Amino acid sequence: MNTPTATIAVIGGSGLYRLFDPATSTSSRIATPFGPADVTVGTLAGRPVAFLTRHGVDHSVAPHLINYRANIWALASLGVKAIISSAAVGGVSPEFPPGTIALPDQFIDRTWGRADTFYDRGSVQHLAAADPFCPDLLGTAASALAAAGETVTPHGTIVVIQGPRFSTRAESVWFRNAGAHLVNMTLYPEVPLAAELNIGTVNLSFVTDADAGLAPAARATGADSTPANDAGAEEDVSAELVFARLAEAQPRIIAAIEAIVGAIPEDYTPRELISPDAVAAILALEVAE
Repeated sequence: MNTPTATIAVIGGSGLYRLFDPATSTSSRIATPFGPADVTVGTLAGRPVAFLTRHGVDHSVAPHLINYRANIWALASLGVKAIISSAAVGGVSPEFPPGTIALPDQFIDRTWGRADTFYDRGSVQHLAAADPFCPDLLGTAASALAAAGETVTPHGTIVVIQGPRFSTRAESVWFRNAGAHLVNMTLYPEVPLAAELNIGTVNLSFVTDADAGLAPAARATGADSTPANDAGAEEDVSAELVFARLAEAQPRIIAAIEAIVGAIPEDYTPRELISPDAVAAILALEVAE
């Protein structure tokens, strides 16, 4: 059975493992040159949308073991041009307290050992990554969420850590002092891999926690007390806390994704960051059965 095509995809982060009713969607295991990827195509906001979940439907794949290249190649093979991803993130800045929905526009990579390019042999391509997320999709998403009545922070720098462990207090302070607002485990190399295949991305970050706590950051900088807007500052992150807040916010996250999907123009054209011939060569690679 052939998987239906789609120009828009949603990648579900922690807590988002299904998006469609199985009775009205098509699920397929897509063979890629990098291994298989499980993709479901259904309808959202009246549009055909491809969906995959990073961690598997049972949250069994650790952040550093996700097959990012297989996931992105599979979506590209279906004709995807725009990816909306969701992510559970920690807030390492008091401007991003728990409950915030943010659209990060920059990332800092602190991962290691992940396969992070399609062009590692034969054809070397140097990706321009000054603005890693698509500026057009960022603007579209911000406008769509505002129109839907959702409060959103339309910017932010997200530091991507190796995982699966959470940050130490010292690391949280370090990230904050380096200019980061958010911390996550999965957006690298997902975002640049999509860009290497000329797919635009926008990320919907839901702040579940204050990482290792913002109060230590205030003490480390000599502050007399925790800033008034450091919501949840004393509450250190745990898996139980993250999943509880994700479950509570699930309807809000899905509604936000649907609003963005519906707002993406039918004629959306992503940036051409890599030669189309080079992209075509990657998509023509022999798949691994």
